[in-house]
Amino acid sequence: MQIAETKNLWSKFPKIELHRHLEGAFDLKTLFRIAQKNKLDVPADFSAFKDAFQFPKDSGPDFHLFLSKFKNNWYRSLEDIYTITYESVKSFKEDNLFYVELRFNPESFAIFNNFDREEVTKLVLEAGNKAALEIGLKIKYLITFNRGQRDLDYFLSLYEKLLAIDKPEIIGVDLAGDEVNYPVKLFARLFTGVNRDGRYKATIHAGEVTPPSEIWEAVKLHAARIGHGTTTIQDPKLQDYLTDNRIALEQCITSNYQTGSWRDSKTHPMNPLYRKRVPVTINSDDPTIQNTQLSEDYAKAEKLFGFTLDDFVNLNLTAVQASFITDNEKETLQNDYLGAVGDFKELTPLPKLSIY
Repeated sequence: MQIAETKNLWSKFPKIELHRHLEGAFDLKTLFRIAQKNKLDVPADFSAFKDAFQFPKDSGPDFHLFLSKFKNNWYRSLEDIYTITYESVKSFKEDNLFYVELRFNPESFAIFNNFDREEVTKLVLEAGNKAALEIGLKIKYLITFNRGQRDLDYFLSLYEKLLAIDKPEIIGVDLAGDEVNYPVKLFARLFTGVNRDGRYKATIHAGEVTPPSEIWEAVKLHAARIGHGTTTIQDPKLQDYLTDNRIALEQCITSNYQTGSWRDSKTHPMNPLYRKRVPVTINSDDPTIQNTQLSEDYAKAEKLFGFTLDDFVNLNLTAVQASFITDNEKETLQNDYLGAVGDFKELTPLPKLSIY
């Protein structure tokens, strides 16, 4: 079967996702309405708007084109932020997400208007929680700090403010952005503090476009997961370390192709690393920007890697164990998830497919 056909199949499969940026997963029709309301300089036709703000399906890898699709000037009110968050999380139902650790950068929502960052954070949680409850989605949140956007002292100050908010739905912090010009070691004080305080766990984007040494730096700073980590494939000792310490890689096939961090999806490290029992998880990253859905990555993994239904269940169980919730919550989530998988098997009669 073609990827487009199996994407429809996998859209029904319950999924655990650990690496999805809210800013890259907006509901596009809602974003279009907000842009029109705020009289932004965007195409008046929705089809043209889509073309302008999504990565083109027929494009080869293009890192700068990919980054050009991210904007932070959409909002003119806090209501805009609430609306785009609420509608975007509701749209996750199309991908049948079962549990998501949704990451967002308060700075990206606040910087254009200098909105209060704590207020923005609370608003995103309020809107996301409401939408998740309505569609039956289990949701937690990670706060993203974007390298190069602000300096370390600003990040430390924002981190302290987030601690003061004391929202239990926030369970982790994420370091994203330019790996090359802002190496992990520059943020040692932030992640030393996160580890010391023990309130949040950390995931760090590393080894997407940098060598395995950056992943080593991330785990030295107590990263419990690694964003992307594709260059892990180059370092067998690192593979052993991640396996022994159950540090999972949040891998994203389509995103890595579009940014050029891994240009041949057929040889993507997810497959050999999974076969070596390195803990890997399958994620979308920025599905709206990428003009795709997580289900399409599942279809690619089936077609290109020969992953079976059992493989996908195993990948999702790895994601459960790599999640930042408590051990008791993990046990409950795993049991609930396996129940949803059972329902999927019962309600999806596909005797001719290789996954059965």
